[in-house]
This record gives sequence, C-alpha cells and structure tokens, in this order.
Amino acid sequence: MILLTKKESNDFAAEDSKNKDLEAYREDSKGKLLTTNQGVRVSHTDDSLKAGPRGPTLMEDFHFREKLTHFDHERIPERVVHARGSGAHGYFQPYESMAQYTKAKFLQDPSKKTPVFVRFSTVVGSRGSADTVRDVRGFATKFYTEDGVYDLVGNNMPIFFIQDAIKFPDLVHAIKPEPDNEIPQASAAHDTFWDFVANTPELAHMILWVLSDRALPRSYRMMDGFSVNTFKFVNAEGKARFVKLLWKPLLGVHSLVWDETQKIAGKNPDFNREDLWEAIEMGDYPEFELYVQMIEEEDEDKFDFDILDATKFWPEELVPPKKIGKMVLDRNPDNFFAETEQVAFHPGHVVPGIDFSNDPLLQGRLFSYLDTQLIRLGGPNFAEIPINRPLAPVHNNQRDGYHRMAINKGKTSYFPNALRDSDPKPASKEQNGYVHYAEKVEGQKVRQRSEKFKDFYSQASMFYNSMSEPEKEHIIKAFHFEVGKVKNTQTRQRIVDLFSNVDSDLAVKIAEGVGANPPSGPMKRASEKSSPAVSMADTVKDTIKSRRIAILAMNGVHSADLMTVKKELEMQGAHCKVISKSLGSLKSVDGSDVAVDMNFISTASVVFDAVYVPGGKESVEALKTNGEALHFINEAFKHCKPLGATGEGFDLLMASNIPGLENLAKAGAGVVSDRGIVLARQTADLDAFAKQFSQAVAQHRHWNRKEKMQVPA
Repeated sequence: MILLTKKESNDFAAEDSKNKDLEAYREDSKGKLLTTNQGVRVSHTDDSLKAGPRGPTLMEDFHFREKLTHFDHERIPERVVHARGSGAHGYFQPYESMAQYTKAKFLQDPSKKTPVFVRFSTVVGSRGSADTVRDVRGFATKFYTEDGVYDLVGNNMPIFFIQDAIKFPDLVHAIKPEPDNEIPQASAAHDTFWDFVANTPELAHMILWVLSDRALPRSYRMMDGFSVNTFKFVNAEGKARFVKLLWKPLLGVHSLVWDETQKIAGKNPDFNREDLWEAIEMGDYPEFELYVQMIEEEDEDKFDFDILDATKFWPEELVPPKKIGKMVLDRNPDNFFAETEQVAFHPGHVVPGIDFSNDPLLQGRLFSYLDTQLIRLGGPNFAEIPINRPLAPVHNNQRDGYHRMAINKGKTSYFPNALRDSDPKPASKEQNGYVHYAEKVEGQKVRQRSEKFKDFYSQASMFYNSMSEPEKEHIIKAFHFEVGKVKNTQTRQRIVDLFSNVDSDLAVKIAEGVGANPPSGPMKRASEKSSPAVSMADTVKDTIKSRRIAILAMNGVHSADLMTVKKELEMQGAHCKVISKSLGSLKSVDGSDVAVDMNFISTASVVFDAVYVPGGKESVEALKTNGEALHFINEAFKHCKPLGATGEGFDLLMASNIPGLENLAKAGAGVVSDRGIVLARQTADLDAFAKQFSQAVAQHRHWNRKEKMQVPA
C-alpha cells in the first residue's frame, strides 16, 4: 500500500480536477448532428448555395465559407495540399494570334515571349515525403503578362475527385494521414480515404485516373497539365466561349511502374525534382505545347455530360484541342524557398480576355486559394514577394498590413478624392480595364446540383474502356494494393459494389484481390464508349532525348563497343552512365581507360530508362559473378525496359534469370531483337545496333514480356 503525503494528495486532486475540466473540450461526434462552429445545425453539406442548380456560388453561404476558411488555415506553415513541389522559370510564346477568341494580350503576338514560372507538385504528402508516391501531380503556371499576372493552376489529370468545392475539406481530411496516429504519409491506401470513396460515388471516375499509370509520372517533363475547371475566353467584341486549357509535353507522357516507385522512394526520394533540375542544367529544357478546347455558348447543353462538372473531361474526339503555343523551361530557381516555396498561385488571377464559368469547384477555388495564401504567407501583401510580383505596374489604394514592401507616396489612399484628382483612376474598357463577362444569372437559392452532374459512372467506364491491356492490368493491381491495405472488410466490399456500377468485369477482378464478394446479377458496363486520347499507349514514342541509359562494364570491356554505342545514343540526346563495381576508371581490352560514372551500390536500374551491356569477355565474366549486376538486369527486364547487348554482353543476359532468350541465342550476324531486347554479335553491326536500340528506348516500355513476373527482382 502506497501512502501519499498531504501535498501529493493535493497535487493529484488538482491534476484530476484539471483533467475533468479538459473533458469539456473533448469531442466525440458519434451519433451527433452536424453544426457550424457557431452551433447552428447544418441541413446540407454536399453542395454550396447557388443561384439555381447551375448558377454561381453565393457569398452569403456562411456554412461554405466557414468550412473552407477553417480548412484553408489548418496547416502552418507549409501548404495544406501541394506541399512538396519543384519549380522552374521559362517563357511562353504563342504560335498564332488568338484575337478571334480572346483579347488576352499574351496570346496575340507570335513574336512575343511571356515570362513564366511553373511549379510541379504532389498533392497529398508533406514537404518531406517522396516524389514518386501514387498521387495526382500539380501543374501550376504563372504568366507574367503585360496586363498583370495570369495563373493557370491545374493538375496532370483533366478531372478532379469532387464536383463542388464545399466537399474539398472532406476529401483532404479523408486522404491525409489518419488523425489518431498520423499514418500513412503521402498515401491513399488506408481506411478513411476508401471509406470516403465508398460513400461518395462522384469520386469513381477520378479513382480510376489515380490508380492508372498517370499517377506515377516518369518525369515532370513527361506529363500532361490540365486546367481541370471550365473557364471562358472573351474576345474584344464581347463574344464568350467555354474553354479548357491543357499542356502536352513534347517528350510524350510516360510513367514509372509501381514497383519502381517504391524502390526509387528509398534510393532517391527527390527523383522527380532532381530530374527536372538536372535536365535544365544540362540544357534539356522541358517543352510543353499549350492547347485549348472550346465550346460555343449555344452548344453548352449538347453533350451527354455537363461541361461545368469537374469530374468529367471533354473527350478530344468530341472537342478537338487547338494548339496555340509553346512553353520552354530554361532556368532553375536561385533559391528554393524564395521562389518555389513562396510562389502563390490563385485561379482568380486572370487577365482581360479570360473569365470564369459557374463550375462549382472553380467557384469555391476562387475563394479558397486567396484565403489560403493570406495565412500561409503572412497577410495580404504576398503579391509583393519577388516571385509573385507582376511585371505590369501596380497602382491602387491598398495600404499597410504584414510585410508591406511598397513605399506609397502622397496623402490619399481612397477613391474618389479631390486632393490628387482621384488618382489612381479605374481603367476604361478602351484602356483594357478588366470587365467581367455579362452573363445573365438568375435562379432560386438552392443547395443542389444539375441532373447531369449525377451521372457518376459513364465517363469512369469510358476511361477504363480506353485503356490498353497493360494499363488495365496496372489499374487492377493498384486496386489490390490500395484497397488491400484497408482493414475494414465492409469498406472493401462496398468498393467492389461501387465499381460494379462502372464495369462488372472490373469489379470482379477487384474482388479477387481484396477478399470481397464479386457482384451478383447480370454483368453490366456504364458505357461502351472510349476515348483513345486518354491512353498513354497513344503518346509520343519517337525520341530518346534526355533518357538515362545505364552501361554495365568491368575491366576488360570492349571500349570500341562501348564508345560507338554511347556516342550514337548521346547524339540523339540520351545521357549514358557507365556503372561498375567501383568508381574511378576501367582498363579496356585495348588498354585505354574508361571512366566510371557510378558504382552499383549508389544506384539501381529503377533510376534508368534502359540498360546496355557492351562486349569484352573479361568484363562480362566479372559481371556474371556480381549479384548486383545480375539484379540490375533482372529488375530492368521485370520493369519492361529496353535491354541491349553487343558481343559477349549477351552472355550476361543469359546468365541472369531472364526467360525466353533461346531464339536470340541462336542468332548469327546482324541485329536481332525480341520484346525490347536488342542484340548484335559482330563489331560490324554496332551502328545498326545503336539505331535499333534507340528505337527500343523510344518505346519506353515493352509490355509484351509475359514472363516478367517469373523473374526474381
């Protein structure tokens, strides 16, 4: 029995009283009704208050504003979402005048270059997370135009999870690490997210995009960018058109595979940001062409989807994109924090000629982004931070506040005034003052969405129909991983049931890997349509520019093989690295020195796009006894990467666990290839080999390796 002194008893009593007082602050919402922070019960939290089902969001919606304001201020100091990013400077240049469609000046003169700053990012993870996680990627572009700053703030996918911004806090709360244990980081593979998906069918379409290879970009330089939301172009005559904007990389859209992403996260968590930085430093400037999709106002209702619904894309087969210009990123930041971290994007930063639609996700973003920057960057003067300053002159009556940089002269800071002749005065339309498009708006105040918004499954089905067989296989495996991580068996079953509305066959395959029952009843599919443009199988595959190629070698390598092939590949823009057991240099067969760029222990096949093994009996025999070299080959084969070998180099492939090499082994003179494996036995064939191997590299992946899962790597 423990006896307490009087003082100890009093201390325990005081502590117990304190704990009881804290109970008033503990909240358990189980079984309770939803309220505002003021205690007002909320009757609807899935749609913001609009002027009619398709009208703009109303500022009087106090529940919407409170919910978004609180959410915007929940993380300090890093961004709530898009915290991990990488940026670059460059310029944009139009191909032709777009005066017929918009009066935006930066889209008029093909000889004029507009400075830009672009920030690429992951969405869910913190600043310390890895680059290669499965996630949407942000693609935000700041144009420093003569009319002021224009921000094109988008993602590498054309759609979004939700239809109305009022649901954004719910989405992010569900996908972020679970609040009780702060696990997992930068991942959707957990119960709260998939519980949210199971209860929010509008997410079905976006889930298929996120589980596709689009969520695993090979490089920021090899991914699309989309405005996601619907905007308007307005020309000088006041004619408006609905538009969506999209970036397409000249290198094509290419991805990693899931096994690679996990290994790269350990080998090099900065893989994508380092790739961007090094490409610019080496002169491989990322290039993207800007396209616009346009729909005439009178055609707004001619589609089987609502063009204002951010969970739907505009199929290119129905709304062909028009190519309007090119962006080149040619300079890295001088200081990551001052530029990449402090840059502030906002979809409300527009210039004359670009206006907004009633897209309810966009309407909410127009409030939320500004509100977020106020707390993240310490007040209303974030536009005075150098990276955010417009090139156009700034004159207004806004004063003071945190971190004010401008030193304003004169007595007046109001309008109108007589003391300074009312300067600065509003600009007239003729002086290119911004005039909002005079769209007629009327309707009852309602919390509703239009009927077409309620079709959650047709485009999800169309997207899945559009995938190649390898892409479908990857989506199904992604379901098995993501939903397989969910502990709640009912949630796993509800996910299968949800996707049975998209495609019953897909749901059956999901069920096979997550321990759920397949759908019962007749098989169904929400749509028979497809859109080939959304398949990565149809992307650019005619260049090896900036691809990274590993050359495996040891002492005794044939330097003639190595240098001939290396020279040809580098002439086409690839970057070759000689990899060996140790750094320094190798002695070739002819006695010359070959510099080693990397050793096996500091790198891996997952950070390269292809592997080449030159001849040289001594070199190959040494590689055959090196487990890291054999693993390098096996892993590259498993990930469907091109493999090339000349002379005795093929013996290393034969010594690995790669199946199905018998036909290549029988080959004589000339260049032979099979499943992305290219072989040349004779020195006379080196030039032809290099050309055929480069063609294999340009294909990026060779998915026809049915035996890839037999290889232990």
